[in-house]
Amino acid sequence: MDLNRRNLQKLALLVAFGILLNFSLQHFSLVQGAFGWIFGILGPFILGSAIAFILNVPMRFLERIIFSRLDPERQAGKMKKKPSAAGTALWRMKRPLSLVLTLVLVLGVIFVVIFMIVPELGNTIGVLQKVLPGFYQDVQQWIVTLSEQYPEAASYLLSLQIDWQQLVQSVFDFIRNSGIFSSAFGAASSIVNGLVSFFVGFVFAIYLLVQKEKLAQQLKKLLYAFLPEKRVDRVVEVAALSSDTFSRFLSGQCLEAMILGLMFFITMTILQFPYALLIGLLVAFTALIPIFGAFLGCAVGAFLILMVNPMQALWFILLFLILQQVEGNLIYPKVVGGSIGLPSIWVLAAVTVGGSMMGIAGMLIFIPLCSVVYTLLRETVYRRLKEKGKTVGCAG
Repeated sequence: MDLNRRNLQKLALLVAFGILLNFSLQHFSLVQGAFGWIFGILGPFILGSAIAFILNVPMRFLERIIFSRLDPERQAGKMKKKPSAAGTALWRMKRPLSLVLTLVLVLGVIFVVIFMIVPELGNTIGVLQKVLPGFYQDVQQWIVTLSEQYPEAASYLLSLQIDWQQLVQSVFDFIRNSGIFSSAFGAASSIVNGLVSFFVGFVFAIYLLVQKEKLAQQLKKLLYAFLPEKRVDRVVEVAALSSDTFSRFLSGQCLEAMILGLMFFITMTILQFPYALLIGLLVAFTALIPIFGAFLGCAVGAFLILMVNPMQALWFILLFLILQQVEGNLIYPKVVGGSIGLPSIWVLAAVTVGGSMMGIAGMLIFIPLCSVVYTLLRETVYRRLKEKGKTVGCAG
């Protein structure tokens, strides 16, 4: 190997990486603690970046729909007239106004959902208080019937001697020794720290949204100052692709959840199922979790209906399976899968891997992340095949 300057730099980087990797493996607990400390400091800013990214989707939509017509260059060019002073002032205030409208819209949706859920929950609790005694009696009757059908099992259970006083004392000893009461202060401290982190992250998100173009230009200048131009162009291209993919996934996932919740509400209202509004909102909320989320809403909805009418609970499960097929085969591939350009098999793989690694957050992150990787890999494969003069008959 020719030991020129570039090769020496690569060799030095390789040696430094090997030393760093060896140190990390030998002092894993120290490295883990250091990363935990760093993420503890950066946590509010990471949260703020996530909030800014989510709020940027409706804010950008409002800017494009409401304020694009007030663009002075557009009015002077296409409309052949001088822009008005009021229009120019509104155009200059488009970012603060769009941000305020976005916050009002998000808070309005939250308040409307709460306003719809709280009364429904109150009615549900009232109905359950009336239904549970009868349900408890039905369970008792079912136990009596089983004891009559299987007398051997009943006699065995009756022969068991349980020292209830000792059992209660053991429970109290466990609670006292487990430190549940002593951890109450820790839980309260965690809640306070979480609220402070959310407030700091929210303020940071507002700053990012107001100054996002300026911050993007500063970051580009920093990259162009220290990295080769081709590499920076590629980084900017991948960042733009990632932002667009995540935005389309977020919009598609929210739209798909709204459609599914509305479908449940309409069909359950027509078929006169109880708790139509509550279950529709619950299914819409849980459907934000890709693929598997709606099944959680189905389980809770079936339990609520079971308290009122067991036969209707069975019909509800059948209705859920039908609507889930419609959603999975028609709505989700068109709304979400088509928006991110990821085949269904890879959506399932992304949800499985992301859920096993990071839970619900992993499911939401890995789908657009895999879409970005899939797009970049497909471009690379096609470019290499074109360079080699190869053609492959399979599409995708």
